[in-house]
Amino acid sequence: MLKIGIIVGSTRDGRVSTQVADWVLSFTEGRKDAEFEVIDIKDYNFEEFNNLPPGMLNKQYEAENVTDWSQKIDGLDGFIFVTPEYNKSISPSLKNAIDHLGPEWSNKAAGSVSYGSTLGVGATMALRQILSNLNIAVVSPFGALSLFADFENMSEFKPGEYHNESIENTIDQVVLWAKAMKTIR
Repeated sequence: MLKIGIIVGSTRDGRVSTQVADWVLSFTEGRKDAEFEVIDIKDYNFEEFNNLPPGMLNKQYEAENVTDWSQKIDGLDGFIFVTPEYNKSISPSLKNAIDHLGPEWSNKAAGSVSYGSTLGVGATMALRQILSNLNIAVVSPFGALSLFADFENMSEFKPGEYHNESIENTIDQVVLWAKAMKTIR
C-alpha cells in the first residue's frame, strides 16, 4: 500500500495550515489505493538547527528529531505539501525541514496546496523548483486558496466547493505518480 504524507508547511503561532491539511485529508477518506496521514513539521522542532555553526550540519542526523524526520520521510512514497505563501515563496520552516534531508526525498511524487493573498501560487512555484532539485516528480494540478475568499477573518478556513476538483485531481495525480516512482526506487 502506498503511503502519502500531507505535510503541514508552517510552524507560526495562529497558523491555518493545519486546518487546510485536515481538509485535504478529508478528501482521502475511503480511498483504497493509498494510506494518507497529516505530518506536522512543527512536531520535529527544526528551529534549533537554524543557526548551526560551520561543520555542524554534518552532525544533524545525530539529533533525535532529525533521525525521526528522516525515518518518517523515508517511509513515505509521496507528499502533498500544504504551504502558506511568504514573500512569493514557502515558509522558512518548511524550507529548513526539506533541507535537513537528501536521499529520503528522491524518486517520490509530490503535489501542493497553497494559500495566500495571491492564492499561494508563488509558494507552489518555489516549492516545485526546490522539490525537482531533490528528484521528486511534482504533479501539475495543485490547490490554490485565497486568504480573502477561503478564510473568515484570515483565520477560520471555509473553502468553497469549487476547490474540490483541483484537490481531488492533485491527490489522484500524486497517487499515480507515487505508484510509478516506486518502481524505480
